[in-house]
Amino acid sequence: MLIDSHSHFDASEFDRDRDAALARARAAGVTRQIVPAVSASGWDKLRAICTPGSGLHPAYGLHPMYLDEHRDEHLPLLREWIARERPVAVGECGLDFFVDGLDPQRQAFFFDGQLRLARDFDLPVIVHARRAVDAVLAAIRRFGPLRGVVHSFSGSADQAKRLFDHGFLIGLGGPVTYERANRLRTLARELPLDSLLLETDAPDQPDAGIRGQRNEPARLTVVRDCIAGLRGIDAGTLAEATTRNAERLFRLPQRDTGAH
Repeated sequence: MLIDSHSHFDASEFDRDRDAALARARAAGVTRQIVPAVSASGWDKLRAICTPGSGLHPAYGLHPMYLDEHRDEHLPLLREWIARERPVAVGECGLDFFVDGLDPQRQAFFFDGQLRLARDFDLPVIVHARRAVDAVLAAIRRFGPLRGVVHSFSGSADQAKRLFDHGFLIGLGGPVTYERANRLRTLARELPLDSLLLETDAPDQPDAGIRGQRNEPARLTVVRDCIAGLRGIDAGTLAEATTRNAERLFRLPQRDTGAH
């Protein structure tokens, strides 16, 4: 029983075979997925896909890489969506200082607004932090206490520890399977087990075995096996621990009822 803690299963890349991809995920033991939004224009589709009993749990948010699509009024609209829909988290949100042309102040406006919503609704926050972990930590300290996950983590061991101390887990996915990802693989080996979540970020960030291809939630088993191997533990032990971590963070029932 695995939980993909970060899957964009609503993405258009899955429109042609979403049911088959979901069946493959379930056959691989990936029975639940957290599916974060990226922009307001996608919230309706995300809600339609995350039906009761599907094992797909929505989060609603405004991703920093889609900054051009966001409008000031989307934050009060997001507040209404969260109040009505009761998602498992706020996000995907955060800061991206890697992509050129994403205004840092504008990013901070939307990130701060979503941290405020997470605090007000007592929800975890799903954070994108690319070359921005220190800035994300500063924002978390401003708006805390909060809880959440920094997905596809690429920072240092010290940053990971500080995030964990502030109530945040560390999401690891396909990049850890690449042999040259030395720092990331060291983190996967050494971080406390109760700080880790497994993710695919499907359809993005394919593991080394499907380099350059579309990723999908069924590939979470590859991430699991890689990290278990790095840690020298049984894959089932890692699966159990990370599933428990996800259930605790997102307040999911220990047996999936399909409830959001």
